[in-house]
Amino acid sequence: MGGGKENRHTPGLEHWSLAVKDGKALEKEWRTEIPIPRGGPHRACIVANDRLFVIGGQEGDFMAKPGSPIFKCSRRNEVVYGDVYMLDSEMKKWEVLSPMPKPDSHIECAWVIVNNSIIITGGTTEKHPETKRMMLVGEVFKFDLASLKWSVIGKLPFRVKTTLTGFYDGYLYFTSGQRDRGPDNPQPRKVIAEMWRTKLSL
Repeated sequence: MGGGKENRHTPGLEHWSLAVKDGKALEKEWRTEIPIPRGGPHRACIVANDRLFVIGGQEGDFMAKPGSPIFKCSRRNEVVYGDVYMLDSEMKKWEVLSPMPKPDSHIECAWVIVNNSIIITGGTTEKHPETKRMMLVGEVFKFDLASLKWSVIGKLPFRVKTTLTGFYDGYLYFTSGQRDRGPDNPQPRKVIAEMWRTKLSL
């Protein structure tokens, strides 16, 4: 749902659904659903408690140069946001919820549901106001599905974007992604392969 148009830069508002059961499609064609209020890629799309949540993301992205034989892209203006939307169980109306504690993008797989809360790790936020460089996120965010409120519950060992997050046997895990250049430099640098974990009690 959402994402970008064919040029990767123009935000998409489209939203489709397909009924499935036991891993098999129950319909032959996708259904067009109510459009998302704000389009863009790199967001978290989560189903919890029979509700669909769309969290964070950005408008704009690298744009392909027409005719480039090596598929070169050029940077365009990107707007990272922390908007949160919830679709009701009847799939008829989007509700605007409290935004994230800070704008956050590149969190497609950086989330997990733990004890009726959504946990999100890392991501990217607004660019540096002077250098205009991308800045990574190092916080661990919690969205309480009962109160629909956000909080910051911890920090990662370093800032990281596009990481994979999981929860097992009382531990919060994250692995892979692209980390920062160091404690004093939030710009992205090294792509990582290691896995980290911490005890998490909610």
